[in-house]
Amino acid sequence: MGAFMARFGKRIVVILPLTWLALFFLMPLVETVQVSFTTARRSVPPYAPLWGFEDGAFFTNFNLENYALLFEYWQDYLGPAANSVRLAFFATLVCLLFAYPMAWWIARSSARMRTILLVLVMLPFWTSSLLRLYALIGLLNPNGFINSVLMYIGLIDQPIGMMQTDFSIYMGMVLTYLPLMILPLYATMVRLDGDLIEAAADLGGSRFHIFATVILPLTVPGIIAGSLLVFIPAVGEFVVPALLGGPDQLMIGKVLWTEFFRNRDWPVAASLAMLLIAILTVPIIYARYQDGRQDEAEAHKLGDASS
Repeated sequence: MGAFMARFGKRIVVILPLTWLALFFLMPLVETVQVSFTTARRSVPPYAPLWGFEDGAFFTNFNLENYALLFEYWQDYLGPAANSVRLAFFATLVCLLFAYPMAWWIARSSARMRTILLVLVMLPFWTSSLLRLYALIGLLNPNGFINSVLMYIGLIDQPIGMMQTDFSIYMGMVLTYLPLMILPLYATMVRLDGDLIEAAADLGGSRFHIFATVILPLTVPGIIAGSLLVFIPAVGEFVVPALLGGPDQLMIGKVLWTEFFRNRDWPVAASLAMLLIAILTVPIIYARYQDGRQDEAEAHKLGDASS
């Protein structure tokens, strides 16, 4: 009886999250795929059913017109998609450049100081991201704090245009996603064996050589995990470019919102969402490929050690 209850409990633990994912992730995804292959209409819902039965006969509205429309008007759809990838990529790179030394400092701090620093990293999540972005607007505005201070001390004669530029987008994304880069890096770095670093130093390795040959390769899993956590939501970001960007910073999230809620063209919006998913699949497959290569390398090392 006890063994049966244990097996039943394990199945419940697995079934519940799978059911949740099926209801609130898989089914909406399937519905979005269906909508992307149908046609728009002025009704509720604002799209024709993909298939069904009418007067005892089977009918279907399957077509590829929505996807053809994305390529026909590529400036309006593929352009913002490419712009989203560009801005998200460089924002991820900036987050990595800031997060790597910060994560290393936290991982090499004392246990008490480590706790304090981790709380400080998580502190931005305790406030609304919208509130933080409005605070950033107050800093970057032509009459904001940064320009006021620079003009007061005489470094500039007129305000620097920082709003509605790539710079403001990067600042907003770093402000929003930097903790998501720090935490995976910290989790990887805190498990590093300090003896490896000391051994490399004893063998005469310079700081740069130790970093390039010991520390960096061992922290690649954290870099990949943190980059995915930043890049994936950054590609579909809506709030940051809406508040901080201009016409040149149009991203795919804004286009999706416009098609769904302003134009009410759900089939085109659904096909654009499928394009976004296809874009995000590329880094996920790459990360999985890297994990597989690392697992093979570790298995190979274990085989050599056992032999």
